[in-house]
Amino acid sequence: MGITTPDYEVRQLPNGIRIAHKQVIHTKIAHAAFVLDAGSRDEAPHEQGLAHFWEHMAFKGTTSHKAFHICNTLERIGGELNAYTTKEKICFYASVLAPHFKKATDLLTDILFHSIFPEKEIEKERQVILEEMAMYLDSPDDAISDEFDSLIFYNHTLGNNILGTQESVKSTTRDAFLAFVAQHLNTEKLVLATVGPMTMDQVMRTVGQQLESKPRSTPNNPRTAFGGYVPQTITQEKPITQAHVLMGCPALAYTHPDRLPLVMLTNMLGGPAMNSRLNLAVREKHGLTYAIEAGFTPYGDTGIFSIYYGTEPGQINRVQRLVKQELRKLREKPLGITQMRQVQEQLKGQLAMSEESNLNLCLALGKSLLDAGRMESLPEIFNQIDAIKPTQLADLANQFFNEEGLSTLIYVPEEE
Repeated sequence: MGITTPDYEVRQLPNGIRIAHKQVIHTKIAHAAFVLDAGSRDEAPHEQGLAHFWEHMAFKGTTSHKAFHICNTLERIGGELNAYTTKEKICFYASVLAPHFKKATDLLTDILFHSIFPEKEIEKERQVILEEMAMYLDSPDDAISDEFDSLIFYNHTLGNNILGTQESVKSTTRDAFLAFVAQHLNTEKLVLATVGPMTMDQVMRTVGQQLESKPRSTPNNPRTAFGGYVPQTITQEKPITQAHVLMGCPALAYTHPDRLPLVMLTNMLGGPAMNSRLNLAVREKHGLTYAIEAGFTPYGDTGIFSIYYGTEPGQINRVQRLVKQELRKLREKPLGITQMRQVQEQLKGQLAMSEESNLNLCLALGKSLLDAGRMESLPEIFNQIDAIKPTQLADLANQFFNEEGLSTLIYVPEEE
């Protein structure tokens, strides 16, 4: 079974695994990524951090490769091997010169399906992850983000730290890995995404038979939808010199029809461009912060909107007033025609530039197929952006930028 579009091709194997390929002729590099629809939100209370721990342990030995061989196989030919874990995804990916594409996909297949989780390696990697946790705690802008998630998604697995807790990491066993993999390695929720100069037929000849031989596995793991949000404001003293502030609320799911308008609204408010409203109002005009930004992350059934900034402790109230002033403007004053055209063109340009990275394109292809069943082309997205109306943005601003609905988490320096 297959799907062909002008932008990519998809073939589905009898066991449910989908292989998606985007041919890019003018490149010498091939990218491949296994994206699995499972993450930290799928962990039971005693399993916190297990998805991320699995990501680490996949490189520590398989039935045919020792840890050193896994690290060395692609690196010695100039390739790269990596992985990441999010609240809803686990991804293993590689980039190599195109002639080494088979070597990369063979290795990725091996670490995904044949990891053996050696006891000795578990003990070593346990300490590595504990060090990773300590590093995050020493970085307040990272730590506040994780704690803010637990504030917004209180008493729900979306609020769990992807790294887990010290207690859960210390207590993880080899049997726990084997059980978690067996429970969450669902072949119908697994995509191999590839981008490179190869044709789809060449990709299938390289990986099709090997992946087709994997047994069909479809464990049922329904996700519990988030609900019951209650806004909160919390201030905590920390051993820091600068104050850090996060404010926000639950937002829209990945498949919500207003997702793209909310992306545009968030980008205009505090995206990466120097002309974002928060950057101009707080940093450029008043010099009150080095970093200030807004973000929107969608999930399967909900999402999160947030604003982050760091400032001098004595300036928190002043910055808050300026931020709320910008939120109020977006709620009360719809954009004019010229302003609307500018924010539309800005978002289109940013999206087009992000697709210049073939690795990012590969990862997005796998994620999009799992989240929405397809990946929209740039022309499709551009048409949707051009169709967004100022009234839509104002309506969304009134829905998500209402001060009474925002939670706030503040880190301040400890009093001497």
